[in-house]
Amino acid sequence: MVSGALRSARAMSSGRPGARGRGSFATRRRRNAAQAGGYSGARPDGRDPARLGDIVGTSFGELGWVAPLAEARLMSQWASVVGPEIAGRCHPVSLVDAELRITAESTAWATQLRLMAPQILGRISRELPAGMVRKLIISGPSAPSWKHGPWSMRGGRGARDTYG
Repeated sequence: MVSGALRSARAMSSGRPGARGRGSFATRRRRNAAQAGGYSGARPDGRDPARLGDIVGTSFGELGWVAPLAEARLMSQWASVVGPEIAGRCHPVSLVDAELRITAESTAWATQLRLMAPQILGRISRELPAGMVRKLIISGPSAPSWKHGPWSMRGGRGARDTYG
């Protein structure tokens, strides 16, 4: 006389489906999912994993990456932010304490860009987070320094005699 538990164990070890009279685990799972209305999908009930885009979007703010990423975008995509004509005549140098330093290719363009500063600032503020850039500091090209080494003379005339 064989007990019910022993019969069940023998049936499971032989690999026969329907062991213990209920069917295998996969069969029961499929049957339960079909009765519940199908398999679960991405729903906001907290059971399913969140989408990667949602996780990354919220992580930027939590990790403090919004400002560095916006600054990198401004520096690398300068032409798309301000337009190709302005970008062809100047380039951003640094962004410190909401002040953007821009260097123009000539003093004439530096003057023109100073007159256009409100429009340029408006374009930048549309592309970047609010308050990222509050002031533009525009300068022309810098002259070369003739001071080389520690032994330079104050008030000296510099390299005027080298230009003929």
